[in-house]
Amino acid sequence: MLAVAIGWQLYALTGRALDLGLVGLVQFGTQVALTLLVGQAADRYDRRAIIVSCRVVSGLAAAALAAGTLGGTLTTGRILALVAVVGAARSFEGPTMSALVVGLVARPLVPRAMAWSVSANQAARIVSPALGGALYVTGAEVVHFVAAGCFLAAGLLAALIRNPGPARVREEFTLESFFSGLLYIRNNRLLLGMMSLDLFAVLFGGATALLPIYARDVLQTGPWGLGLLRSAPAVDALLTSIVLARYPIERQAGRVMLRAVVAFGAATVVFGLSTHLALSLLALAVLGASDVVSVVIRFSLVQLRTPDAMRGRVSAVHSLFTGTSNQLGEFESGLTAALFGAVPAVLIGGLGTIAVAVLWTYLFPELRRAGTLER
Repeated sequence: MLAVAIGWQLYALTGRALDLGLVGLVQFGTQVALTLLVGQAADRYDRRAIIVSCRVVSGLAAAALAAGTLGGTLTTGRILALVAVVGAARSFEGPTMSALVVGLVARPLVPRAMAWSVSANQAARIVSPALGGALYVTGAEVVHFVAAGCFLAAGLLAALIRNPGPARVREEFTLESFFSGLLYIRNNRLLLGMMSLDLFAVLFGGATALLPIYARDVLQTGPWGLGLLRSAPAVDALLTSIVLARYPIERQAGRVMLRAVVAFGAATVVFGLSTHLALSLLALAVLGASDVVSVVIRFSLVQLRTPDAMRGRVSAVHSLFTGTSNQLGEFESGLTAALFGAVPAVLIGGLGTIAVAVLWTYLFPELRRAGTLER
C-alpha cells in the first residue's frame, strides 16, 4: 500500500518518471550498504526485538508521510529520505525473519513454514496494491495512516512470539566475522551454486518489467488486460505455495529446483512469442508457479543447511542476491528492449534462463545431487 501511495504522490508532485526510478534506487542502495551489518545484528541480538524495532520504525516513517501530506510539507527529498528509512528497516527485517523461522518450528516442518510464509507474501502482493489504490481516492494521508497502523500491529504480533530458544553466544567482532557470511557461502558450493543460479536466472528472466509494452503493443489490450497480466504470476504463485505447504518437496530437491528454473525460462519464451491474451496469461501463471517452487526450496535449503550461529549473516547475503537480481533483471529487460525490441528481449531472457540452468547443472553438481532439504 505504501509503495502505491508513494508512487502516485511523488509523480503527482514532480511529474518526472525519473523520480519513480529513484525510489527503487534508494531502496537498492540501502540494502547493499547494510547487508553485512544486518547479518551481524541478526546473529548477535534478539531476532524478535530486531523485527519489532523494524516494524515500529516503518510505522513511524509512514506516520511521518501522513503528517507531511496533511501539512503540505513533503518534498521529493523528504519522501526519498523516508523511503530510505523504510528500506533500511526492511533490510534488517527480511533476513532476520527468515533466520527466526527455524527456531520457531521443528526442522522437518521448515519447508512447510517457508511455503506458508511465501503464500502470505503473495496474498499481500495481490490484495494490497488494489487496496492502496482504493484508499488513495480518499487521500494519500489515509493510505499512509493505514500503513502505519499495519506496521505497528505487525510489530505487536512479533513481540508476542514466544522465546524461540536460548540466547546465542556473541562472538568477538572482527573483520573476519564481518565478512563471514560471504566466506561461508563461498566455501559451501551448494549454497553458492543455488544463490548464483537465482541471481543469473532472474537477471535474464525479468519479462514482467515489459508487461505494459506487451499489453498495449503486442496483445492489443487495455489497462484491464495489463491488470490481468500483472495478477497472473502472483495468483498462481499463491496457489502453488499453498500446495507446497500441504505437500512439501521431500526428495530430489536440487533436481526439482533446476527443473523449475528451466520451466521458468520456457514459460518466459512462450510468453514472448504469444500474441493471444489467454496464452500469455497461462504462460505467466506457469512462470509464477515455477518461481515459487524455486523460492521455497532455496529458502528452506539456506535455513536448514546453515548453522544457527551463522544463519543471520547467510540470510542477509541471500536477501541481497534475491533483491538485487529482481531489480537488475528489470533493468536488463528494459535495456535489451530498448536495443532490440520487447519481443527479442523477452526471448533472449527466457533462453538465457534455460542456458543458465543447464550450465549450472554441470558447474555445480552439488545442486543436482541435493536430495532432501536437510542433507
